[in-house]
Parts: sequence; structure tokens; C-alpha cells
Amino acid sequence: MRVLAMVGVLSALAAPAMAATGNAASKSTQSLSPTPDTANPSHTYEVCLMTAKNEPEKGFEMAGKWLTLGGGPPVKHCEAIALIGMKEYSEAATRLEALAKLNEEESVKAGVLSQAGQAWLLEGDLTRALDAQTQALDAMPVKNRQHANILVDRAATFADAGKYAEAVLDLDASLAIEPKNPDALAFRASARRHLNDVEVALVDAEQAIALDPHNIIGLLERGIIYKLKKRNNDARQDWLRIIQIAPDSEAGKAARTNIERMDVLVETEAKMNN
Repeated sequence: MRVLAMVGVLSALAAPAMAATGNAASKSTQSLSPTPDTANPSHTYEVCLMTAKNEPEKGFEMAGKWLTLGGGPPVKHCEAIALIGMKEYSEAATRLEALAKLNEEESVKAGVLSQAGQAWLLEGDLTRALDAQTQALDAMPVKNRQHANILVDRAATFADAGKYAEAVLDLDASLAIEPKNPDALAFRASARRHLNDVEVALVDAEQAIALDPHNIIGLLERGIIYKLKKRNNDARQDWLRIIQIAPDSEAGKAARTNIERMDVLVETEAKMNN
């Protein structure tokens, strides 16, 4: 999941909320019940987010304690992140949308709406996910990295809805801002393949892998395209590479399935020719 001042502590939300770091935060997640430090709200917020990410139930409990001490909007955000981890996606998305309305700072509002969109996507409500992501883009008119990332998120939602042409448009816009984003290139390769634009899709996949040789989405996609072009050995090498890099990932599972299907097809064709 990717990417708030009202008061000083909220400015931290302009960064990806699920990526709070720091030795103190890491150590705090080991305690059974982190105690909010009202004298240091920035540190408390960081700890709360880290706990919400790693141990959602404990993060939600910590946020509840902080709320009774007057934590304010940061508490609400921490609670929403914890709810995502607890798979209460609809409730999390609703809270994030309400929180976004409390802030007028562009990057903060866009970040929270983007997270709401991701929660709606996890809930399986593509319509509300697209609406939240579109609002996030409207709230963040500056064409910077955050804007580019939200475009990639919306493209993924469009793709899930089978709207591959719309996905390509968002990825084009994202890559115009960050032309060397391997993930965006890999996703565009997939969208273009679904639109039967195989040759151009292959160019995107190859560029993604050239920028990041360990990009498993790019490798998966290039393997699929190789298979379509009857370059079975090349496809196998890309899929085997994924299994080596990330064997337990969704891409790793897909790679195994693709290899098995290809082997069955080859065996069947061999029997038919004998």
C-alpha cells in the first residue's frame, strides 16, 4: 500500500503512511501496549503507524489510548491504517475520506484520499476506489512524484475493472512525470498486452527490466509476451527468474502456473505429433 499541516505532526503524512521508520518505532512495536507520549506527538504518531502496520490490533488499541488523551487527527489516521491491517477495508476507507475533508493542504489531502482508494480497492469496490483516486488527483494538481504514484494506483484500479485503455492513459501521464519508473512501465506493458498491442508491450516490459532486473511484474509480463510470440524458452527463463527472486509472491505463484501450463501444452503437442 502507498501514500498529512493541520499541526506540526500532521506534516508527516505527506510521506507514505505505511512506511514510518526509525529504531525507536521498531522497538516500540515489541511492547504489548505502546503508551502514547503526549509530550512528543510526532514520535507517538510514528510509533502508532508502525504498530498499526506490523500489529494492527495493537496499533488500534494504542490509537484508542491516544484518543482519550486528545490525540486529534493523527489518531484517526492511525486507527484507519490499523483497520486496513485488520481487513476492515470499508470502515478504513470511510474514515480516511472523512479525515481528508479536515485538511486543505494539497499533498496531505491527496495522500489520505489515495489511501482511501487503496482501501476501497481491497474491499473490491472499484467504483468508490476510482472516485477516491480521482479526488486525490484533483487535490494534487502539481505534477510531482506523489501525483505520478496516484496515477499508477488509479491505473491499477482501471485495469482491475477491465478498462485497459484508461489504464494506459494514466500510466502515460505518470511516465511523463517519472519516465524511469520500472513499475509503471511494467504495468503499462500488461495493459497494452490486454489491448493486443503486443510489440509495444514488449518494449515497455524490456525497459522495466533494464531499469530494474529484479522487477518481478516486468519479468512476469515479458514472459507472457514471449509465450505469445512462441519464444517458450525465453518465457521459461523469465518465469524461473521470478521464482528465484520471489518464490512466495503472487508473481511467483503465477510464474509456476504458467510454466506448468506450458509444459502440459508441449507434452500434449508432442503426443499428438507421434
